[in-house]
Amino acid sequence: MTVKLRGIPETEAAIGWAGAHAVVVDRPEGKAGGQGLGFNGGQLLGLAIGGCLCNDLYYVAHEMGIGLTSVSVDVAVTFEGTPLLATSAAVQIAVETADKTADVGTLIQRARTISAVSNSIARGVPVRFPG
Repeated sequence: MTVKLRGIPETEAAIGWAGAHAVVVDRPEGKAGGQGLGFNGGQLLGLAIGGCLCNDLYYVAHEMGIGLTSVSVDVAVTFEGTPLLATSAAVQIAVETADKTADVGTLIQRARTISAVSNSIARGVPVRFPG
């Protein structure tokens, strides 16, 4: 999987894309030239963790034959130090099902087990900068 980012002319923001999907990346307005045109990197990290988990909840629900009527995932990422580093991510999950007897606990546990982004971060995925 590859994503690309390029600076947006006449701004200090960037646009990132993968396939036909795009997102704007920027700093908050007034911070280091930011205009608040899009998400910052920390927000994107939280969205990556939560978005991957949401998808996994739906994948597992389909495998288990469970119809989900509501999915809620909240991610709080904590940053500390200099340079600023993500030191933890707290995830809260709530799902509702059409079948009130469905095994929601197993559904959530299985989704957590296969969630690629949070598992990769937890295992310390290496980032390489050639050159």
